Amino acid sequence: MTSFIDPLVSFVSDHAWLGYLTLFLAALLEAVPIVGSVIPGSTIILALSALVPGGDLRLEWVLAAAVAGAVLGDGTAFWVGHRSQREILNRWPMANYPGVIARSEAFFNRWGALAVFFARFVPPIRAFVPLTAGALGMPPMRFYAVNIPAILLWAPAHVLPGVLAVSALHEYGGFPHHSGIARHYWILAVAGVALIVGLVLWIRRRQGGGMIEPARKS
Repeated sequence: MTSFIDPLVSFVSDHAWLGYLTLFLAALLEAVPIVGSVIPGSTIILALSALVPGGDLRLEWVLAAAVAGAVLGDGTAFWVGHRSQREILNRWPMANYPGVIARSEAFFNRWGALAVFFARFVPPIRAFVPLTAGALGMPPMRFYAVNIPAILLWAPAHVLPGVLAVSALHEYGGFPHHSGIARHYWILAVAGVALIVGLVLWIRRRQGGGMIEPARKS
């Protein structure tokens, strides 16, 4: 993971506008069904937030980029489902993932509108519930009334831990704000947490029958 995140963070620190674009795309792609299950969007957002305390990126623009990407991604998925209705759930490539579709439907049927809120914080169904909500006929105004507040909470929940961790490292660890050592330690920490979370999710998927694995052809 560090082989990918470390060069990304170093490059973005020298090209701020690409940092905001990367944050936007990470949040956007996380909301794309199937793609969002494999894109480490949350890890990218968390890692790039480490650049805020040093002044490479501005907090307000980091939050704005994450919110904008998530709103556009969730909204697009919802409208695709809303226009196609249940038919979209039976088309390729969604038809190859009956397990995750079934779980997304069950999650939505159980929690109703709150499923849209909760799903924003629960990978990998975060990438499927907006599409499922649209396909099952959730009114657009109700969707946005729940989805946008969820995103406004989700973005700080992903950005602020990184900002606070690096700020504490600068304040109490004795590292200057532009220290490459501080940045390196932070990247290793993000990679370690991401690896642990990924391992836990992999074990849960294996135990649950492969939630996001495509259906095997007989």
